[in-house]
Amino acid sequence: MNEKREILLESGTNELEIVEFLIGNNKFAINVMKVREILNRVPVTKVPHSHAYVEGIIELRGEVLPVVDVAKALNFPPSEQPHVDKFIVAEFNQQKVVFHVHNVTRIHRISWKQIEKPSQMYQGLEGQIIGVVKLEEHMILLLDFEKMIVDINPETGINIEQIKKLGKRERSNKKLVVAEDSPLLRKLLHDTLTEAGYTFVEFFENGEDALHYLQSIVNEGTPIEHEVQLVITDIEMPQMDGHHFTKRIREDDKLKHLPVVIFSSLITDDLRHKGEQVGATAQVSKPEIGELVKVIDKHVL
Repeated sequence: MNEKREILLESGTNELEIVEFLIGNNKFAINVMKVREILNRVPVTKVPHSHAYVEGIIELRGEVLPVVDVAKALNFPPSEQPHVDKFIVAEFNQQKVVFHVHNVTRIHRISWKQIEKPSQMYQGLEGQIIGVVKLEEHMILLLDFEKMIVDINPETGINIEQIKKLGKRERSNKKLVVAEDSPLLRKLLHDTLTEAGYTFVEFFENGEDALHYLQSIVNEGTPIEHEVQLVITDIEMPQMDGHHFTKRIREDDKLKHLPVVIFSSLITDDLRHKGEQVGATAQVSKPEIGELVKVIDKHVL
């Protein structure tokens, strides 16, 4: 995957590259930005009493990494040809994890516009899919790997206890806008920001909806700073991702002074420059909600 870094797209184009892989005959995908490398069949050391999804551990260049059996996490049958199975080494949420899949097929370059948000009719709030990609005659499902890891270890998720450690918080009348596609994370952010004193928060499922909201305010002649003091955005969202959303804010003379904080699992040393290129005020890695609140305090209080 060394060539992968050379084909990563410039920031803010609203495009992404996905690695397509198979579980049985079903096509799934992971964002290339999460992928560090892809391994052929590797020996896995079993760990007693581990979570049902955790196949074991491997050693990779001195690091001990957990291996997650994606088929088991999705309640799919095991591989029929284990000798061709692949292992995707991924990094997000400040951790590395290896995902055991049945095959890796190809890389696609697509627009976030091509990704539809999955309906709660067929997956509900606890679903494992963050998007449906329609390509030619087949569909590829973008998996929610962050949720898969939180299911295994809830301590890796957003934790309201981090806010309580900040001490007593005053109620704030400052207004925030949040773009986050995950219903679960929207609820967690609502609860934690309320605990932190921020009760005036408008939530949107993607950058496009949030941008339309901001533009509607200034189109009515209201200075944006009267209605919104700060924007928080995820990166991976159908229709319009967080980098493109940030870029569009910076290109709009009536919006460009708004503080924009990117809050994403993709904030790593290798990828931080992408947020800097589009003019993000700050970038905080999920699930560091305590750090996010400190950044909000700095820019709006």
